[in-house]
Amino acid sequence: MSDTLPAPARSVTRRARPRHYAMCPASEFDVVYAINPWMDPSAAVDRDRAQAQWWTLVDTYRSLGHRVDVMAPVPGLPDMVFAANGAVSAGDRTYGAAFAHPQRQPEAHAHVDFLRSLGRDVTRPRHTNEGEGDFLVLADRILAGTGFRTSTDAHDEAAAVLGRPVVTLELVDPRFYHLDVAIGVLDDGHGDAPADIVWFPGAFSESSRAVLRALFPGSWECSASDALAFGLNLVSDGLNVVLPHRATGLAEGLTARGYRPVPVDLDEFVKGGGSVKCCTAELHA
Repeated sequence: MSDTLPAPARSVTRRARPRHYAMCPASEFDVVYAINPWMDPSAAVDRDRAQAQWWTLVDTYRSLGHRVDVMAPVPGLPDMVFAANGAVSAGDRTYGAAFAHPQRQPEAHAHVDFLRSLGRDVTRPRHTNEGEGDFLVLADRILAGTGFRTSTDAHDEAAAVLGRPVVTLELVDPRFYHLDVAIGVLDDGHGDAPADIVWFPGAFSESSRAVLRALFPGSWECSASDALAFGLNLVSDGLNVVLPHRATGLAEGLTARGYRPVPVDLDEFVKGGGSVKCCTAELHA
C-alpha cells in the first residue's frame, strides 16, 4: 500500500477546535489476560513508565487548549485506562458500553457513573458495543465497526440514541479488532473543511472498503507499517494531530495535508492493544 497522498485542496485551511476529553489514569494498567492479538501476559508492563506516558498525553491535550476530565480508576480493572471504550457521546447524548469480554464488563458501570457526574444524559445499551472503540463520531454521521466486538444491533441502537445516521463497516483482520485502530478521524466536519479520514484498507471487507471510498473520495489510505504502529489510533482537533511516535510515515504525510503532527510515546499501552485514541474519550459536539 502506497503512502502517496492526494494533494489537499488549496482552499482548505485547517483550524483547531477546542475539545472535551475524559480519561482514566494508568495506575491499574497491566496485561493479565489476552483478549486481542496484541496482549501477552508474559510481557511485563512498566507501570511507572505507563503512568508517565499517560500524564504526558494529558499534558499535551491541555497545552493545546483542550479540557481533560479525569475519572478514578477502579482496582482490578487493568484496561480501564482505555477510556474511549466506555461510551460514545454526540451533542448532549451519550450511549453507554456493554463489553464483549467478561474481564471488561464491570468498567461500563464506572463510566456511566462518571459521565453522569459530568452532567451527561447516558443511555445504557441493550446490545454489545465498545463505545468509541467502534463508533467514530463525525458532524453528520457516525462510522461504526463490527466483526469482533460490537454488534450491528448496537449500530441501530446507537443511531436511535444519538440521533445521527450510522454507517456500518465490517472489520476482518483481528489485529484491527476495533474501528479506532483502523480509521483515524483527522477532521470531523464541524468547521469549514469537509470531514477527513486516514484509514487502512486491509482491515476491512471489500464491501466496506467500497463504502469508505464512496463516502470519502480522495481520503488517505495509509501503509500497513503505519497502521501496525497504531498510527490510526490518533486524536485530532482539526489541526493538531496527536499520534504514536512510531507512525513516522503518517506524521510526515500530515504536514502535506495541512495538519500539525504531535507525536507522543505510548508504547507501554501497545502491550494492551491500544494507544492515543484508546486512552481518550471525547465528548463530541
